[in-house]
Amino acid sequence: MTTAKQIGPDRAAEFAYGAGQIDPLKALKLDLIYEADEKDYISFLCGQGFNASTLYLITEKYIICFEVANSTARDLNYPSFALKAPRPKHHVSGTFKRIVTNVGLPMSTYIANVTAPKGIHISVTPSVLSFTALGEKQSFVLTIHGKMKRSIRSASLVWDDGQYQVRSPIVIFDDRAISKVVYFCQKRPVAQLVIRLSYIRM
Repeated sequence: MTTAKQIGPDRAAEFAYGAGQIDPLKALKLDLIYEADEKDYISFLCGQGFNASTLYLITEKYIICFEVANSTARDLNYPSFALKAPRPKHHVSGTFKRIVTNVGLPMSTYIANVTAPKGIHISVTPSVLSFTALGEKQSFVLTIHGKMKRSIRSASLVWDDGQYQVRSPIVIFDDRAISKVVYFCQKRPVAQLVIRLSYIRM
């Protein structure tokens, strides 16, 4: 939905380019969306350690985190995937569950196409999603495993119905990546730096 384009191989991978500007024509061609409501974000923020006073500044509601189900960044139904390795040059594995909603053609079938770097294995189950109605929801599980040789590895998942493609970035990283991300963002606006760092807060 923006003017951003994926660039070639880069040491900073998905962190090396910005979000771009809104493209109105692309925004009209929605097919699959990842929905998350207020409850999902509150659960996410509680899982990140936000307290009641901080949550009030965001939601203008008094929320006690132990009364809601806390979730990790990995649990949020977000159209991107970020997995942190336990330590540099170590085996990494993780599973993500996502739910997509069909807002395109009522009768449509999407096939999962995964692009991954050497040494990183990514699978999607099921690999085909078939919809029969607008607003229909279906879930899938994305699994990552492999060994980190570099501090950041970049991959992607594309749901393709033959006409439209819905792309999600995948980033696998370790502690060495954080300093690199900050370095690449130093010459960019503060807002963009915040967006980039939001990827790696697990």
